[in-house]
Amino acid sequence: MRQNHRLLDDDEVEDQDAADRRTASLAGVAVTLLLLVVGLFLVRTLQSKAALEDCLLSGRTNCGVMIDNLP
Repeated sequence: MRQNHRLLDDDEVEDQDAADRRTASLAGVAVTLLLLVVGLFLVRTLQSKAALEDCLLSGRTNCGVMIDNLP
């Protein structure tokens, strides 16, 4: 079975290349934003865990109330 292949002219090739670059750029921005959100979540989680550990190591018994009031 033969397939018909249409040859692309230079303008179509350039348009396709530009579209590919835009797609790659948007994917890069999406990955960067995802990493930023995950990083912020991780920092907040580790901050609360560290505050709880510091409280417990200082010998206090009411650490749960203090940790719940963190921003």
